[in-house]
Amino acid sequence: MNQLYYGDCLTIMREFIPPESVDLIYLDPPFNSNRAYNAIYKDETGRPLPDQIEAFCDLWNLDAAAERVIKHMPVLIQEAGIGNGLAEFWRIWPDALRKTQPRLLAYISYMTERLLFLRGVLKPSGSIYLHCDPTASHYIKLMMDGVFGHENFRNEIVWHYDGPQRPSRRNFGSKHDIILRYAKTEDYFASAEGIAPFRALDREELATYRRLGDGRYYYTTPKGSYTDASIAKLKSEDRIEVTENGKIRVRHFLPVDASGKVGRKKQLHDVWSDIPSLGHAGGKERLGYATQKPLALLERIIKASSNPGDLVLDPFCGCATTLEAAHRLKRDWIGIDIAIHAVKRVAKVRLEERLGLKEGRDFEISGVPRTLEGAQALWRQDAWHFQKWAVEQVDGFVTMRQTGDGGIDGRLYFDRGERRLESMVVEVKGGANVGIGVVRDLRGSMEREGAPMAGLILLEELSARKAANFQREMAAAGELEHLGKSYPRMQLLMVREILEGKRFATPSVARGRGEGSPRLPMG
Repeated sequence: MNQLYYGDCLTIMREFIPPESVDLIYLDPPFNSNRAYNAIYKDETGRPLPDQIEAFCDLWNLDAAAERVIKHMPVLIQEAGIGNGLAEFWRIWPDALRKTQPRLLAYISYMTERLLFLRGVLKPSGSIYLHCDPTASHYIKLMMDGVFGHENFRNEIVWHYDGPQRPSRRNFGSKHDIILRYAKTEDYFASAEGIAPFRALDREELATYRRLGDGRYYYTTPKGSYTDASIAKLKSEDRIEVTENGKIRVRHFLPVDASGKVGRKKQLHDVWSDIPSLGHAGGKERLGYATQKPLALLERIIKASSNPGDLVLDPFCGCATTLEAAHRLKRDWIGIDIAIHAVKRVAKVRLEERLGLKEGRDFEISGVPRTLEGAQALWRQDAWHFQKWAVEQVDGFVTMRQTGDGGIDGRLYFDRGERRLESMVVEVKGGANVGIGVVRDLRGSMEREGAPMAGLILLEELSARKAANFQREMAAAGELEHLGKSYPRMQLLMVREILEGKRFATPSVARGRGEGSPRLPMG
C-alpha cells in the first residue's frame, strides 16, 4: 500500500524502506530553511512568521550535531560500499568550507548523509532526480558524483521558467532550477515514451507529410553514408525511395499509437522551457507553498524513468506533487516529510480531496504516534523528533536546532487582534524524574524572550504531589488578559492529554485555516 511517512527521511529509510526496493527517486530538498519554513507557516496562517522566527527555526547551523555527522561521514561512506576516494575527499572537503561557508557545510553534510541511504534503497535499474537551485547545485553535484559515481551521471536538466521578476541593473535575471539526474548502474531503466514522447498530429499537420497507398505517413532524408548492407536492410523495410533524378532518399514512417492516431516522437533535450512555474496563483494546482512544483514537471520525470506499477519515492514530499503525479500515472509511491503540518495538509487536501483517496484503503500514514505507547517508542527511538512531534501536535512550530535551544523547543502563535501575532514558548520533556527546576527555567526563558505565555509538555505522568508543586509554581507567573478572558501564562500538558485532544488554552491559535484545520485522527 502507498505510504505517507511523518519523520526525518534518514530515520524512515533506516527503519522502514527495504534495500534496493525503489525504482525512482525524486527529491526537492530544502536549502534556504528559513524561507521554506516561513512559507509553510504562512500557508497555514495566512501571514508570515514574526521576524524573530528567522533565528529560531534555522536548520543549517554548524553546531555540535552537524560536526558529529561530518566527523563520522567517512565511516558512513565506507559502510555504504563506496570506494575510499570519496571518504578521502570528505576528510579534506569540510576544512575548505568550515571557516568560509559554515552554513553551506552543515547543509552539504546533511544532504550527503541522506544521499548515501537513498542510494541504498534504489534498485540497480533505478534513477534519482535531485532538484536544486544554482545556489548549491555545483556543491551537490560533487557529492552526487561521489555517492552514485560520475560514470552514472546522466543529465543536468535546466528547468527554465518565465514569470515576473524585479529588474536588476547589475545581474542577469535568475529564472531556472537545476535537476541532476543519476542512475544507480549502467543497467538503468529509461522509457522511450518519456524521453521521446508521442504527440498525435491533427489533419493540417498530417497534410504536410507524404503518404503511401497503404495509408502510412512518412518524410524522407538524404541517403547519407549508409553502407550497402544498411541500404539492403532499408529496402527490405520499404524505406528506400528513388527520386526522378535518380537520388536515393530514406523514408521515416510516422509512428501510430494503439488507438490508430498518427504522430511524431520528439526527443526531449536537457533544457525544459515548455513547463511554466506555478507563479503566484497556479490555478487549481496551487496549494499555497512558495516552492511548489507543477504537476507536469513531475509527470515528465516519472514517465521518463519508471513503468506503471513501479515504486516512486519522494523523501522531502512537501505538498506532495510527486505523489499526485505518481498516482495519476499508476505508480506506487512513498512520501516522507519532517513537518506534521505538511503531512496533515497532504493527507487532507492532496490525497483525500483532490484524488479521492482514503486513508487505510488507498494509503497509510506512518510515523505519527497515536497512542501513549507509540509516543514513548518515538522518544526512545529519536528524542529530538519526539519533541518536534509534540510541539507540532499542539499546533506549534518547532525550532529546527537540535542543540542549544535555550530551553525552547517550539512556539505556538496566537492572535491578539489587529493582525498581531504573539507566541507561547513551548518546552518538551520526554524523560522520567522531571524536577521543578524545569518550570523555573521555562519561566526564565519566557521572560527572556518577552513571550506572554509558556507551555510545558511532559511524556511521563507526575505523581500527585509533584503535579501540585508544578501547578503552584506555574500559577505564580500570573495570567494573561484578553477580551475579558483570563489565560494562565504558564500551562502544563501531558502527552496523554494531547492524544485525547486537549490543547493549551490561549487566545485564538493562528493556524490559518481556522478552527477546522485538519488534525490526524488519534486513538
